[in-house]
Amino acid sequence: MDEIWIGDLIRHWRDDEGGTYRNWFLWEERIKNFRSIRRGLQEVITEIKADTFGNAYRGSSLETVLDSIAEQRQVFKGANHAFMWKPKLRIPDIYESRPNQIAFGRFLDTCLCCDTEEHVLDAIRTLEQVAIKGLGPAAANLLYFLHPTIMPPFNTAIVRGYNALTNAGVKLGRWDQYLGMRKGILTLNSQHRSLLSNDLGAAAAFLFDLGTERYPLPPQAMNGSLDAWKAILEQVRAESAAATTTIAHDADHTHTEIQGWLRDLGMALGYSVWIASNDSSRSYRNGRLSDGCLVQLPDNIAYAMQGDTIKLIDVLWIDTQGHVAAAFEVEHTTSIYSGILRMLDLALGIEGGAAHHLFLVAPDNRQGEVRTQFGRPAFSRVSELNLRYLPYSELRNHRESIARFGEGLKGLLAISRPITSVSSSTKIPSAGMHGCGSSEVPT
Repeated sequence: MDEIWIGDLIRHWRDDEGGTYRNWFLWEERIKNFRSIRRGLQEVITEIKADTFGNAYRGSSLETVLDSIAEQRQVFKGANHAFMWKPKLRIPDIYESRPNQIAFGRFLDTCLCCDTEEHVLDAIRTLEQVAIKGLGPAAANLLYFLHPTIMPPFNTAIVRGYNALTNAGVKLGRWDQYLGMRKGILTLNSQHRSLLSNDLGAAAAFLFDLGTERYPLPPQAMNGSLDAWKAILEQVRAESAAATTTIAHDADHTHTEIQGWLRDLGMALGYSVWIASNDSSRSYRNGRLSDGCLVQLPDNIAYAMQGDTIKLIDVLWIDTQGHVAAAFEVEHTTSIYSGILRMLDLALGIEGGAAHHLFLVAPDNRQGEVRTQFGRPAFSRVSELNLRYLPYSELRNHRESIARFGEGLKGLLAISRPITSVSSSTKIPSAGMHGCGSSEVPT
């Protein structure tokens, strides 16, 4: 793309009193709506989790959110149409299918609380694998209000503007097409950052005005190529395929298998190992999961205030002094909430418990859900603990080398990530909501 004439066109767009830059992007109410829309999405998530969301669009918490988005003037006019229930087509299928509804809620929950581009893309790919009928990249309009610096809005006019500017072949309705266009928008935004904004709403608004043919493009505009677009699309598809393989690989593992990995690794590092009392008799390989493990906990742990609960922690590594060196809760598909509670019982129930290393072991795409739980008031003391998130992929890829060359907990600390509770400065006060904030709200 010719940088000079595009820069001139952006300047003209910025000065246009009737364009989206002045009418929407600089609109004071736009900024206020970020927080209200985020609060509304928290309510959607809460209702889906409680199974009170209902089976109709009209009157739902989602309708309230999308009405707020659709009121965002030109760029988001009609953004609610994709989510309206079409009874003859039975789309989008998030009202009558409870599993699809849960998948959609988890997608929103993850995106609400995650803080990196990688985690948002993982959430998109996970949702895409569910293949919910009628639910496509129109959902990106929700993500924009959660992560405006990494997720641009998406609609027909924006697609038309992007295709006109780049001679690409973006089509509506597919996530890979949206993610490919997103790469191009990030490039455009980077090249003209001084004229656009860190908030991708500016670049999307510019493309929206091109798509509505507010500005005729000069002949040299069509200097892109379909080959370049196809290359971007192939790259996006390859990245999605690789990520999907990881997700599928995680799903192939079982809770017992992960416990077995941790059992064998703990023994290799010289620790005595305790397997949760309700899991000890499970079959693993050619024997039982508890083979070679402790048959009873040291007295200082077994008779602690919360001893009965501590016995249910998935895996404990006990040092030569009879103290807990590390504790592991494996959250394969079950609630993160219960695992954290058991960790708190361990940390607060025995002397010196807060000094232990505690690990939540979960599939890679559940980190956002882990972070969500730390917004709960019940976990206000978690920041005092040595609690870390250990993704399946890191344990799978490095456990053998740690067993052979590791010393103590150094290897595990290197491949796990610290977890801290969401700071009070980023919490959004709203009864019954998580309080997961975002530092990306434009100011």
